[in-house]
Amino acid sequence: MAFAPQRAGRAAGAGRAARGDGRVRGVGWPVAGGLVAGTVLDAIFADPRRGHPVAAFGRAAAALEARVYAGTRARGALHAAACLLAAAAPAAAADLLSRGRPVLRLAATAAVCWSVTGAASLAREAERLALALESADLAAARARLPSLCGRDPSGLGPADLARAAVESVAENSCDAVVAPLLWGALLGPAGLAGYRAANTLDAMVGHRSPRYRDFGWAAARLDDIASAAPARLTGVLAAALAPVVGGRPGQALRAIHAYGAAHPSPNAGRCEAAFAGALGVRLGGTNVYAGVTEDRPRLGGGRAATAADIRRAVRLSRAVTWAAAGVAAALAAALDRALDVAPDSALSPAVRCRA
Repeated sequence: MAFAPQRAGRAAGAGRAARGDGRVRGVGWPVAGGLVAGTVLDAIFADPRRGHPVAAFGRAAAALEARVYAGTRARGALHAAACLLAAAAPAAAADLLSRGRPVLRLAATAAVCWSVTGAASLAREAERLALALESADLAAARARLPSLCGRDPSGLGPADLARAAVESVAENSCDAVVAPLLWGALLGPAGLAGYRAANTLDAMVGHRSPRYRDFGWAAARLDDIASAAPARLTGVLAAALAPVVGGRPGQALRAIHAYGAAHPSPNAGRCEAAFAGALGVRLGGTNVYAGVTEDRPRLGGGRAATAADIRRAVRLSRAVTWAAAGVAAALAAALDRALDVAPDSALSPAVRCRA
């Protein structure tokens, strides 16, 4: 989910006020404020327990898959495109209808941001697993793991469960927080919803199993592209904020450089390596997914993860969340200002119709 520096659906002069020279001055705060407000709403209320939009999207995507499935890349690409359009179009419509009404646009952005980000739920589930490990309740810890990742927990001991939780917190700090915020800064509500749709599709069908090897190819590649920049930003933020958990930024950056590209995912490795370096732990190892065993390379040169490191990872993830919200808000405001000061003659026709 290529980056475009303008948000779709903006009409010329939307949300702007006239200046004395006849040109217009942008009201750049609605999207920026909405991203911050949505992050605050998630921190306070977490995910809704019923009627979650992402869950509803998942059910709709699964229903469409049942109707259109064929083991080909073309059919998978059709499925991905239809699902992405279905998710992004209502958000784009909300953005379009709120043009020229800054408070309404802020509210629309905040609502979509809240519905697609998941920092609070990620932290809650990870801390519950940490509590089970601290209580020496291995069965409860294993039962908690599927809420964080898709690996088989049945044969995992305390160290592997802690490793799995830290890896999930690291990867989902990008997928559920940094990436949607960054795309929201670039494309407004449509970017928020569109990214979350692409990431959810990847989780559903972007596998290497016989059923999805070809059908899920488009969803997997779409998510790889959309998550590339956010994953690297997540790594940089985690490294910069390493002192929050007693780590050193230099050590985290060296871990990204040494181990980030070793992961099978072109993006997850950067996040996990950054967290490993910041926490001083070793990630990677043998994982089992739906009966298929995968040997992942080692990430980091530290000790094995423990329950205490899960809590430290959550603390680092929270710091990354607020830093990402600040970066996204600043980027959204800067893009609005850049569009507003640029003369129409300097913009391409495609950009002019969005400005």
